[in-house]
Amino acid sequence: MEAVEPIRHKSDIEKMKRLLRQKSLRDYALFTLGLNTGLRISDLLALTVGDVLAGRGTRIRIADRLTLREQKTGKRRNIMLNDTVRSSLRQYLKTRTRRYPEDPLFLSRQREKDGTLRTLSRSQAYHIIVDAARGAGITSRVGTHTMRKTFGYFLYNNGKGKPIEFIMKLLGHSSPDVTLRYIGITQDEIDETIMNFAL
Repeated sequence: MEAVEPIRHKSDIEKMKRLLRQKSLRDYALFTLGLNTGLRISDLLALTVGDVLAGRGTRIRIADRLTLREQKTGKRRNIMLNDTVRSSLRQYLKTRTRRYPEDPLFLSRQREKDGTLRTLSRSQAYHIIVDAARGAGITSRVGTHTMRKTFGYFLYNNGKGKPIEFIMKLLGHSSPDVTLRYIGITQDEIDETIMNFAL
């Protein structure tokens, strides 16, 4: 299996978001949530409607924070949801006829044999992301992990001076070198930065 890369240009992200939004508000919400939280696909697909709602009632109110235990690490995460994510989730949930707290957040269009709701599968999520990337003209290797890598890449490059150790902690990595490789910062980019830097 080839390693995927982050999406490095905001214009490409915007193209993908437009395509996904036109196709499906579910797919748009999945992509937006993945890009803005850095969660692994396994954690995104494990979310329930109740994980993102604030309070009860008929009005759809999206929580300010998402609290979960990561499946891979077992670590507890408390993640702020920005306005972009909250808006995409609200729009998506308005399209859902059923919004019980225990229902999967990202529903498959297929049901289990017994008629129960089915969560979107990793394979389906992969095809959603790859198809949108192709439609946006992105030629680099992409997959579901691209969302997490893109999150780290933009935090590093546009994070208003956030040190690599900060991003390393967010992603749960063991060293800054691992994080730099993970988010696709190459030696060429480091060299170019130094060449263009002068005091």
